[in-house]
Amino acid sequence: MTTLSTELNDRFQVQGHQEIPADILGELLSAMRLHALSPQELFYKWESYSIKMGSEDTKMDYDTVLAFKKDMQEMLEREKRGKVQLRSREVRGVHATPRNARAGGDLMDILEGSTPRTPQTASSKGTTKRKAPFETPMVPKVNKSAMKSSPTDGRTNGVNNHGTAPFSERKNAGQIIETLNDQLPPREAPLAPPSEPRVKLTANTDIKRFSYRPMAMHLSEASEVLDDRIDEFLTLIQEHHKLEDSAFGNASAKSTSEIVAVGRIACDTPEGKLNAASVVLESSRRTGAGRRIPLQLDEVTSQGFFPGQIVAVRGINASGKYFAVNEVLEVPLLPLATSVPSEIEAAHKRLGVEDDSDLTSPSNALNVLVASGPYTADDNLDFEPLAALCETAQENYSDVLILVGPFLDTDHPLIATGDFELPDDASIEPDKATLSDVFRILIASKLRQLAQAVPSITIVMVPSVRDAVSKHVSWPQDVLPKRELGLPKQARMVSNPVTISINEIVIGISAQDVLHDLRREEVYIGKPKEMNVLARLPRHVIEQGHFFPVYPPTDRTQLPRSGTEDGIANGTPIDVAYLKLGEWLNARPDLLILPSTLTPFVKVVECVLVVNPGGLSKRKGPGTYAAMSVYPRKLTEEERASEDVRVDHQLFERARVDMTRI
Repeated sequence: MTTLSTELNDRFQVQGHQEIPADILGELLSAMRLHALSPQELFYKWESYSIKMGSEDTKMDYDTVLAFKKDMQEMLEREKRGKVQLRSREVRGVHATPRNARAGGDLMDILEGSTPRTPQTASSKGTTKRKAPFETPMVPKVNKSAMKSSPTDGRTNGVNNHGTAPFSERKNAGQIIETLNDQLPPREAPLAPPSEPRVKLTANTDIKRFSYRPMAMHLSEASEVLDDRIDEFLTLIQEHHKLEDSAFGNASAKSTSEIVAVGRIACDTPEGKLNAASVVLESSRRTGAGRRIPLQLDEVTSQGFFPGQIVAVRGINASGKYFAVNEVLEVPLLPLATSVPSEIEAAHKRLGVEDDSDLTSPSNALNVLVASGPYTADDNLDFEPLAALCETAQENYSDVLILVGPFLDTDHPLIATGDFELPDDASIEPDKATLSDVFRILIASKLRQLAQAVPSITIVMVPSVRDAVSKHVSWPQDVLPKRELGLPKQARMVSNPVTISINEIVIGISAQDVLHDLRREEVYIGKPKEMNVLARLPRHVIEQGHFFPVYPPTDRTQLPRSGTEDGIANGTPIDVAYLKLGEWLNARPDLLILPSTLTPFVKVVECVLVVNPGGLSKRKGPGTYAAMSVYPRKLTEEERASEDVRVDHQLFERARVDMTRI
């Protein structure tokens, strides 16, 4: 069997076969030749295809492989067409003659009302919306004639898309697709909402530091931040492995002595994709004058690398041309989050726990719902999935609702063009409406209704760089303006990223899709120790102790296509000078929420409960959310007797998590 066939057999699994059947193997090899892909790159594309089609229903067989190849070809053709259209727009320029986009219209509406079309009343003005893709999206004037001139499907904020089924007709609503700790019963909803909140919310992040001035970065500040991170890791490595100062050296300096070098993984070309032959190590200015040296990884048996990863390698640079790596040193993990017993007992009192017999009662468990944007499909702005989630929270009298942006998504086709209508009963004049008004009408109203029905609920709102109502355009990102958006007092606005505590539970949240970037940029040398990619990717985040350790982030043209006209996503605008705001300070969180376009999942990685709730709405259909039932932490007699001892929280053992279809 050839090397390529062996690698494909290591990565792909066909149900009922130990090895890939010959016909399927032939098609996979053909796809690799046609698209110039390595087995690992082909496997990544298969994962993306499985996620798009629904991983639980996509099994590898001959017909599926043919459909997979066809999808790859169609995607390639779409990318080529998009590039051609983009180049043609650049050639024409932004001052090209504007044309009426409405069928049957004339230039600039000069002949408005005289050309034959669907009859309309005399009061209709029939103004034309002209798209300006290079301007800031704004809410246009309401075009009443559009509502009167042709029949619609009854939606107030959408377009007639016959390919998308109405949300009310969705299938499998409430279906649980994955459960962690199914031996624990789900929390029982009380007969009435609690008289006061059962949780105490505190921010472990200095949120005021996020109100920096974006897009005012100095190169000197950015380089110092990148260098400081390498030097800090060097100190951690030295203390963990008990190494002398003499053990460390400059990887780019020619020497026959074995040294330990600490640096940042990068690719040898600025726009290239990392592979085993293109891995270079970038040193800090203090340890190696900031130089880069190629790494020879022939002796490495199993190790994953990605751009921006800080690593410590042991080896020799005998020729001065490359650093031959003999060993990749283990990176020490941050300690687990802990609390003193008195803090645990205070949380018990808020939950109504009087003795140990109440610890296992489902009625005393916390009910936490976790959801991430988008919150509506591409063909409308009705936000029906968000309304359904609020109904679920109201029915269960949930204690906490964690909502991660984007809310008004700049990648949404209607938001991007401004081509939508406000509800007729809106209290805002459409001609004067701002995006904040749109948020108050379409989103905040649903949250106010929930807060009125369940006054004890705590709503945590995390912004996204794709939020149209956020004035902070880069990551790390400041909070959303609560008063301006008309949100209830139960809403707590936090930064992106953020670390908070709910009672004793430490929760880390980042709206940036780091898992997708890691999946695309990661290169693995040898056979992975963890074959499940959804468990392997969060491990990188935990080991690096940073919410977004990838640097530079994936190019926006390589991200999943958005619903806008050009299909190019907004990408990840990072303010490098403030990357330190994304670091974990003292401990690993108990719960790590990392929303992603990858398959929704819940995993336990290094004693951290990692949750990807998925989007509450997909582009053309309903999505998923995570429902958590968190039982109280049981204290032993020894732990109660000693106030000096700090105890870990063991959340991954006492939390039931259900990944649920909305």
